[in-house]
Amino acid sequence: MMRVVLRASFDVRSPEPEARSPKPETRSLKPSVVLSVALCLAAGPLFADWPQFRGDPRLTGVADSAPPASLKLLWTYEVGHAIDSSAAVAGGLAYVGAANGDLLAVDLAKGTLRWTYSTASEIGQSSPAVASGLVYVGDMAGLLHAVDARNGNRRWTFDTGLEIKSSPVVAGDLVLVGSTDGHLYALDAGSGTLRWKAAMDGPVEATPAVHDGLVYMAGCDESLRVVRLSDGREVLRVAAGANTGASPVVDGGRAYFGTFNNEVLAIDLARREVVWRYENPDRQFPFYSSAALASGRVIVGGRDRLVHAIDAATGAAVWTFATRARVDSSPAVAGGRAYVGSSDGRVYALDVATGEKYWEFDAGGPITASPAISAGKVVVGTTGGVLYCFG
Repeated sequence: MMRVVLRASFDVRSPEPEARSPKPETRSLKPSVVLSVALCLAAGPLFADWPQFRGDPRLTGVADSAPPASLKLLWTYEVGHAIDSSAAVAGGLAYVGAANGDLLAVDLAKGTLRWTYSTASEIGQSSPAVASGLVYVGDMAGLLHAVDARNGNRRWTFDTGLEIKSSPVVAGDLVLVGSTDGHLYALDAGSGTLRWKAAMDGPVEATPAVHDGLVYMAGCDESLRVVRLSDGREVLRVAAGANTGASPVVDGGRAYFGTFNNEVLAIDLARREVVWRYENPDRQFPFYSSAALASGRVIVGGRDRLVHAIDAATGAAVWTFATRARVDSSPAVAGGRAYVGSSDGRVYALDVATGEKYWEFDAGGPITASPAISAGKVVVGTTGGVLYCFG
């Protein structure tokens, strides 16, 4: 029923346990100081960044900080050009790309422009990634740009030759990005020097997921490929049976992603096979949205106008939520709620457990970009050229 192609042996390793920091010495601290520190730790991080597409290199779509249950519009910024690029948030700034080729840095607290950088081309779906004081973004001329996060000054560019729709991902000292020239590139994050490139059998539009020293790519060659982060050497290829523009989310020895064949797949990496396929039995439409993974559920938007929650273990439908237009926006999850945009011009907050709608906002223009969640705020842009911040 399914063709599985193996290119090399593959060892799926369990994640190493997190290193534990030594217990802090508190004997010399006054009780009031100890109490203050304890209260801060109990409250969680004061600021949790969303530094790239889907929030983290595994592309889970899950935030560390939850917005309030009742959201209010805090500010808008008029970009004036379509926003298909999803925002990244780091260090109190929201970074977003626009169709006129501008990369903008907007103050998260005030909604005021900090700086603008021009790529001299169009920024499409490629979403910024922020790491070590640099912002990375690709453009439709095929250039990957590295920009100083403080002032918007160019540090370096790298030419892939054809359009970049993939979003960059920073892993250690490497920045990874796909190109429609059919390659996945690994560049030195500081200098832009090419470390390696891996050839695919078609354009690479999706964003790579990185976990445990491996890079996971789904794309236009009807397969999931796994290559080593260190050198780009392929260690596994599993036939998916369809092309995809969605990015995989990797967790628990599985990869999940939607396809243009109207399905969402779960691939077991140890067994090297597709273990379930999910499709809407009533309406057959592609999945371009990248899935979030939370509470044992794969949550993804479809071009059937629905947001779907799928049991990650079995592939069974849990719930669906109907919007008024297709959902290419990728859900972001925080505090038991999934935040997602729709081409109907609305942003929704849905209960992860039940699919119940908690909140919606009419942004007045289609939303194909994905929400970013940071410091209790939700940031998302519209194709009408407006960047919104809720909190």
